[in-house]
Amino acid sequence: MKHDFLTFRSVVQGGFVLTGVLLVLLYIAFQARFLITGPGITLNEDPSMRQNERIVTLSGSATNISHLWLNGRSIYTDPKGNFATDVVLENGYTVTTLEAEDRYGRRTSLTQEFVYTPMSFTYNQ
Repeated sequence: MKHDFLTFRSVVQGGFVLTGVLLVLLYIAFQARFLITGPGITLNEDPSMRQNERIVTLSGSATNISHLWLNGRSIYTDPKGNFATDVVLENGYTVTTLEAEDRYGRRTSLTQEFVYTPMSFTYNQ
């Protein structure tokens, strides 16, 4: 008696198993995107380098992070990853660095440079 191993039923079952395995692998790859991309910092608006106000507010969002710092000082985010913090500018040149770290130790940073010139020193034409 000859057995035919490639019956219609076995081909359909193999197709369902293969489709299920592919869907599971696609789902794993989709969820792993956060592990692959690492931490990210985005500012809502890019502040001007020249400032006439002593206090500048840096606001934005951070993704895939476990820690966030501004010049070494911890900043806290809301549950969606949004943050807002004020920076007090010194007279002249000030450099601020936002730094983020994910749970695997990968880091990213964003540096902003400011030049504070009080209104009394600016020349209005």
